[in-house]
Amino acid sequence: MIASGAGATLSARDAVRTLPLYGPHATACTVDVGDNVNLWGAPPAALRVLANANSATVSRYPSLYSETLRDAVLRYLGLGDVSGIGVVTGCGSDDVLDSAIRAFGGPGDEIAFPAPTFAMIPIFARLNGLVPSPVPMTDEFDVDPQQLVDRRARITYLCTPNNPTSTALARETVEYVVANAAGLVVIDEAYAEFAPETFASLVAVSDRVLVTRTFSKAFGLAGLRVGYGVGSREIVEMVTRARGPYKVNTLAESAALASLGDTEDALGWVIRHATLAVEHRERLAAELRAIGVASPASAANFLFLPTERAQELALRMHDRGVQVRALSGLSRDVTMLDEAAGNALRIGVGPWDVMERVRETLREVLACV
Repeated sequence: MIASGAGATLSARDAVRTLPLYGPHATACTVDVGDNVNLWGAPPAALRVLANANSATVSRYPSLYSETLRDAVLRYLGLGDVSGIGVVTGCGSDDVLDSAIRAFGGPGDEIAFPAPTFAMIPIFARLNGLVPSPVPMTDEFDVDPQQLVDRRARITYLCTPNNPTSTALARETVEYVVANAAGLVVIDEAYAEFAPETFASLVAVSDRVLVTRTFSKAFGLAGLRVGYGVGSREIVEMVTRARGPYKVNTLAESAALASLGDTEDALGWVIRHATLAVEHRERLAAELRAIGVASPASAANFLFLPTERAQELALRMHDRGVQVRALSGLSRDVTMLDEAAGNALRIGVGPWDVMERVRETLREVLACV
């Protein structure tokens, strides 16, 4: 309660007061692989745009709804010639997710999702008055699509590749949910550039699908916070209304636009380093298996390592100059997670010399009694 000058008190909504802050344990480290960002950096084309910024660039408001970037995104997704499709941008894809939940869900409505998944989804749900409705993942880190659609939820959320498990949902699962869910289906593809298959094309066959993506991962622009959603113009218009204007700043929009350019120092750079991330991911997974650390098959730019010792191992690695993400309280319906008491490490993938440092540090701390 906050006392006011007039003697009355102010009280925040219960739904807000009880929400946890998003605060992963992170302090400065020589090597930081805890955030799933592009560990090679950002496209040179985007960096040039930032370096050339001047007073005229930053002294005016940005575009209301990132019109130029929207057109470039549609071309990138191969949807530029598909009629009836729109794009909504935001301050990161989580801004688009929050806006979509606010636009299509109301107090008491349910949002169904596989568990575990992106930690902000139940938070956005509660903040917007919705009821989180988790559905357990299977031991193969997929989900029974019938269980999801049986919830008849106002919104169904799918994350593929999934954060934090790194795993991809089967195409049959995604398509069944899209065909049979009762309400809006949101497909979060933050890690699409690292996955063997993607689902943005589904917006051309269903007018109840919103696919979200980000420039924070493969594009290396996490510090600029640019995300987007693509779907039917009707869906996009409602999310845009719930989002509000001026959500992507001028420099962020310009850098994102530059990174989509058809040159070797723009989109060519992104594709090349995404390919490297996949190669290093598979190599690191194999080398960790050799020292007794198992992970499910990853389709993202990180590995997910269930282990009961996650917190201890992360702290010991931090003491040696390596920051990884320790996760706890994860759904224990999956056998691998139950055996790990709901704990896991998450390790981002990048240049191989960095991965060697991570591997050797993990090997050292595993040997500690």
